[in-house]
Amino acid sequence: MRGRETVWIVLGAASGFLAVGLGAFGAHGLEQVATEGQMAWWRTAALYHLLHAPVLVLVGLVPLRRPGARVVGTAFLAGTVIFSGTLYALALGAPRALGAVTPVGGLALMAGWLGLAVGAWRGRA
Repeated sequence: MRGRETVWIVLGAASGFLAVGLGAFGAHGLEQVATEGQMAWWRTAALYHLLHAPVLVLVGLVPLRRPGARVVGTAFLAGTVIFSGTLYALALGAPRALGAVTPVGGLALMAGWLGLAVGAWRGRA
């Protein structure tokens, strides 16, 4: 199974790897220097990041038809990068205005879930 499906599996595995590493960094590296609010952002980022990594793998395993798999996978990937990425950045001291971008990532994650549901309903998943 080499092809487009493999890309999503590799991206999901890499995302899971990063989520575990970043979660551990937050728990052990930021614990003494971050505020409770920053730690809450980090935990939320790591949780959503880790929860959506296997979904990217799923996109590679479920027989969604093109362009459905690309759209769903792209929504999950973009959502994870934007949602978790902005929260990670805020926890590390980025300007609070960056928080205005975080909901865009949440909407992309929701779009990914909706796309997965629609694909399943139409018999493509």
